[in-house]
Amino acid sequence: MLVFEIVIGLLLAGAALAHWARRLRAPYPALLALAGTLGAVVPGLPEITLDPDLALALFVAPVLLDAAYDSSPRDLRDKWLPVTGLVVVCVLCTTFGVALVARWIEPGIPWAAAIALGAIVAPPDASAATAVLRQLRPPHRVLVILEGESLLNDASALLVYRVAVGAAMGAAFDGWSILPLLLLTCGGGAALGYALARLYFWLTCRVEELALSVLFQFLGTFAAWLIAERLGVSAIITMVAYAITIARIAPLRSDARHRIGSYAVWEVAVFVLNVLAFILIGLQRAAS
Repeated sequence: MLVFEIVIGLLLAGAALAHWARRLRAPYPALLALAGTLGAVVPGLPEITLDPDLALALFVAPVLLDAAYDSSPRDLRDKWLPVTGLVVVCVLCTTFGVALVARWIEPGIPWAAAIALGAIVAPPDASAATAVLRQLRPPHRVLVILEGESLLNDASALLVYRVAVGAAMGAAFDGWSILPLLLLTCGGGAALGYALARLYFWLTCRVEELALSVLFQFLGTFAAWLIAERLGVSAIITMVAYAITIARIAPLRSDARHRIGSYAVWEVAVFVLNVLAFILIGLQRAAS
């Protein structure tokens, strides 16, 4: 019963903060994270700890699918140069910046471990970036570039992370091994996302009930994330490819009634997940 009361309280607080944020013309995720951080120091509140794997699957997967579903492959193709520059250059700069700070604070940390730490924190969360950008409403070109970078930066960060972890464990660095690793983690994730989207439509092509159709959409999203995690490919890239493929096929396979009902449910679900995620992350960080 306590968990249920906490969830209801968080949703009420999140709804109020989102309303105030709209009146202040500020991105509501910032107010939610701030409220979570401040709430962690309030005496009497129970300590909340999120399981990382559960948080990624429950919060990131559906919110990321919603963000990638609305992205335009044509816009990403037209802006591929600045997007690629941010994906590679900014992630590498952030990675080595964090590594330098880690080495400055604790000189005994090996370079490989410091770089692995930097790769973990370098890519900004795609769902958080999308939630903030949609509230700020920047110019379309800026929106496309920043959202595209937030969707794809996991590829370069994951590659640097795996190379650094291999070096930390004593594996010899071989430049030629980077290409197969990149193809496995990123290319494999893209291929898996495309294949799972095709499989999803093949399995659900005869579903007519709206409630079942929406339920299968969420089940397919979680299944795609979990399968990517089990196979060791990038779950972020898998979800992006899965969502873009779904977005291209769905208008041809579903009627207007299903699409309108689905959009309404997903809009509410993504808002609820954003509210819970930003507040809980704030509480957890402050508690830790």
